[in-house]
Amino acid sequence: MRMMISGGGTGGHLFPGIAVAEELLHSVARSEILFVATDRETDAKVLQDRAFPFVALKSQGVKGKSVLQKVRALLQLPRSLWAAWKIVGSFRPQVVLGVGGYVTGPVLLAAWLRGIPTCIHEQNSVPGLANRILAKIVRKVFISIPGSDQRFPAAKCVYTGNPVRQEVRALAGGEKRSEDFTLVVMGGSLGAHSINTMMMEGAGLIKRSLPMGFNIIHQSGRQDVKKVRAVYAEVGIPARVASFFSQMPFVLAKADLVVARAGATTLAELTVMGKAMILVPYPGAADNHQEINADWLVKAGAAIKCREEETTGMELAEIIVGLVENQTKRESLATMAQKLGEPNAASHLVRHCVELASGPRNNG
Repeated sequence: MRMMISGGGTGGHLFPGIAVAEELLHSVARSEILFVATDRETDAKVLQDRAFPFVALKSQGVKGKSVLQKVRALLQLPRSLWAAWKIVGSFRPQVVLGVGGYVTGPVLLAAWLRGIPTCIHEQNSVPGLANRILAKIVRKVFISIPGSDQRFPAAKCVYTGNPVRQEVRALAGGEKRSEDFTLVVMGGSLGAHSINTMMMEGAGLIKRSLPMGFNIIHQSGRQDVKKVRAVYAEVGIPARVASFFSQMPFVLAKADLVVARAGATTLAELTVMGKAMILVPYPGAADNHQEINADWLVKAGAAIKCREEETTGMELAEIIVGLVENQTKRESLATMAQKLGEPNAASHLVRHCVELASGPRNNG
């Protein structure tokens, strides 16, 4: 089967697409994948050296942009659609899946105009602008969080969960290889300045309150990597700090506790791996979807939420210390998180895509 997957801009859009691609290549004989991503550096880093090729398509989003940026994006759209038309025509996919981000718009529209079956996957509790528009023309809408189907045509919706990569599924259970307590801090694939700041403010308290053997692995993003590393060194916390970890699942496997944003793909991976987590939703997320994502886990007893605008670095440090010292609470969070995980989401989604590819080409 020939399948095209489109999405990108952040790891949160890329990783579910990668998971679906891996599952298709593994489970369906003689399959071919082409991934159409954005021209951002993040996409190239994440997609390089995969078992399938990718191409970059230049396109721009409009939501949350200035008037000038919106004008530029609209002027770019015809060129993006023409480029997508040629890519789709050259690869000749039997089905096209959009996994989020503005790049999906021209790709799925081009496929729809050619009569190729199309579908989208929505990772978040509140769909983004591109998926809300595309839902009107695609045949299937795959959702990750119960309740998000209320924002799409009900007849098209299928609950699959959020696909996670093979390496995440292989590490489910989060086995550790060290007796040392490891805190993993991550702000998504691009880092999070506010989480970095909070951790630097609370580093001294963490060091004073915790025993020997405590260490931190911190994905900071490029902007703050030197500062964060310097603060941990100054207070004496053993820490591994990097702007980006290309093998984040193996980092998470070492974690006893995770501090993270509440992006849907982050939550999908943490739940499948069964990790205790403190979530700091990004307050600028479209339609406040990260806080709604986090609330889903908090209500199930699977996470603790700290609102960025209401939590100081010292308060976050106190919560971290409390969970380090309370093993029973950590284990309860981890157990409930794993119950919400969907390790078979990719196989469910692939099965539906194969069915679409086997049906008529005309999208109606």
